[in-house]
Amino acid sequence: MKKSCDTVLKIFLAAFLLYLFLLSIGLMGAAFKGFGKDFAENLVTTTSNPFVGLLIGILATSVVQSSSTTTSLVVSIVGSGGLTVANAIPIIMGANIGTTVTNTLVSLGHVGRRREFRKAIGAATVHDFFNLICVAILFPLELVTGYLEKTATILSKAFQNAGGFKFTSPIKMIIDPAVKSVKTISLDIFGSAHAAAYIFILILSAIILFFSLYFIVKVMKSLVMSRAEIVLNNVVRKHGNLALLAGLLFTIMVQSSSITTSLMIPMVAAGILTIESVFPITMGANIGTTTTAILASFATGNIAAITIAFVHFLFNLTGVLVIYPIPIFRKIPIRLAHRLGIVAARKKRYAFIYVIGVFFVLPLILIFVSKLF
Repeated sequence: MKKSCDTVLKIFLAAFLLYLFLLSIGLMGAAFKGFGKDFAENLVTTTSNPFVGLLIGILATSVVQSSSTTTSLVVSIVGSGGLTVANAIPIIMGANIGTTVTNTLVSLGHVGRRREFRKAIGAATVHDFFNLICVAILFPLELVTGYLEKTATILSKAFQNAGGFKFTSPIKMIIDPAVKSVKTISLDIFGSAHAAAYIFILILSAIILFFSLYFIVKVMKSLVMSRAEIVLNNVVRKHGNLALLAGLLFTIMVQSSSITTSLMIPMVAAGILTIESVFPITMGANIGTTTTAILASFATGNIAAITIAFVHFLFNLTGVLVIYPIPIFRKIPIRLAHRLGIVAARKKRYAFIYVIGVFFVLPLILIFVSKLF
């Protein structure tokens, strides 16, 4: 009886900690959006160079921590004639890389525990490496053939009058009221000093993130014993297509690939799942995050908006079809993620250098250099 009561208590505790974890991600996103939405909007409109567009997509999405925000900006600018579809496509590709910064930042919450950190950084960056490889393959292919633009244009014409659909994420319904309350209170406290308010929200999100991650791992380890770990891992690893489908459906439901991939990180850190087993879930999340945008774009009736939504979908779908079925390709992002995890666990500063360098500093420097020349 006592054992069953303890189990129930731990399940409730795990649910509360999970809520805090999701709240921290929501607060982090609100803080970054507060800092950078205008900056991202200004960036998106500044180039017709496809290489610079790719970098702008990475930087703008890293700043606002949401590919949906960047994609929405791009769609509205294309719809108003500020960008052509061809110029917008590299920005969408860059947004796919930039959106992975959220789960990579989440992995830094395990930095104080070396073994957990090695697994967590690997679980986070397998998504990064997958998207980087997709861009390395599809960016030059698009420049040469226009495959994404041509295919998306055909699909958009077929679905132009399909009618829209908007799905409300149950997780966002639970988290948003708390996020909005914290944001309102912070802005009231700091008055006109909006930057200070967003800095406070960011610090608060980091505190909640570290606290929730630390105890989530402890509770999960005590709830899920070794036998359950083996069963869960074997089911996910042996049925990769099922895991991919689960990632896709869950992401459609929560309307955020960042939530899906971030939820996997404490599970890998706790040893419940492995990098190999969460990889197909990550790919499913990549496809799932685009489907709600497509359904919503139907409501606009704007051919450019629908085209861009289909470009995002086709980019992610093609990446999965090219990489996942071929074992030698499938192993590349997994091995790179393992290697980075080992290096980062030995010298933690490399993890911070990786995040700041890949998502912020390098794109900013290359954009600046391109403007000079």
